[in-house]
This record gives sequence, C-alpha cells and structure tokens, in this order.
Amino acid sequence: MKIRTGFGYDVHQLREGLPFWLGGIQVPHTHGALGHSDADVLIHVICDALLGAANLRDIGFHFPDTDPQYKGIDSKRLLTEVVRLLTERGYTISNIDSTICLEAPKVNPHIPEMQRVLAEVMGIPTDDISIKATTTEKLGFVGRREGVAAYASVLIVQP
Repeated sequence: MKIRTGFGYDVHQLREGLPFWLGGIQVPHTHGALGHSDADVLIHVICDALLGAANLRDIGFHFPDTDPQYKGIDSKRLLTEVVRLLTERGYTISNIDSTICLEAPKVNPHIPEMQRVLAEVMGIPTDDISIKATTTEKLGFVGRREGVAAYASVLIVQP
C-alpha cells in the first residue's frame, strides 16, 4: 500500500460586489474573491493538495488562467477533474484537513454545508473532510479584509 500526503495554499483578493464562493457554496457577504474562475479558495487548496500528493503538479498547470475555457468556471468542476485524475492512477482520498483564514464573514455556520457539497463532489464521507476557520487577529492582508487565504493537507492511498 502506498500512502502519500499533499499540501495546498492559496490566496485571493476580496472585492466588493462579487459573489463569495467558498467550499462549493455561495456564502452571503458584501465582498467576494477575485479570480479567473469562481475563485473558491477552499476548493483550490484542496485541488492543489490532492494534485501534489499524487505528484501531478498544481492547479495552474491543469487549469491555467490564460485559458478562456476556465473563465468563471465553477471550481467544483475543477475538483471533479482532479478526483478523476487521482482515480485513474489508482488513488483514493483518505482524508482532508483544511483551514480558511478570513476576518469576515463568519464561516463556521456554513461548514456543514461545505462538507456535504465537497463530499458529494469527491465521493467521500463528510467525516473525511475537516474544515476549520480562523482570523489573523487583524494582522496582514487577511486582517485588513483585503483577501482570503486557505490551507489544506490531504492523505491519499493507493492499494
């Protein structure tokens, strides 16, 4: 049995008037993340961590922001493709641990729905997806509410 770990990190600027997609759901807020796709920072770090664990490079390699077909794309579609790439190579997802760094809005009330949506997309139990949220105590670009950051670590297994 082969066991591999992966790590992901991503940031996006926050801009007034944009929809805020996080963990596959739209979170009500005055600001949303800016990006080529829907800028779902949580899905992006999960994709990067999974791709890294399987030594398949990163999300920008597979879905470049220079390619118009990915403009405004739902990041759940990107995650579906990443899971397909892992499955093709015989990997299964064991678990995901993630942290969202954001001053506002409060993320905790939305975590169960994020887990449900992500579990459905990846075909794994919600119990295998940990999502945590924290602030940066008003420090840095996150603390000034200029952006959102996220981290993820994953464990994949190949029997």
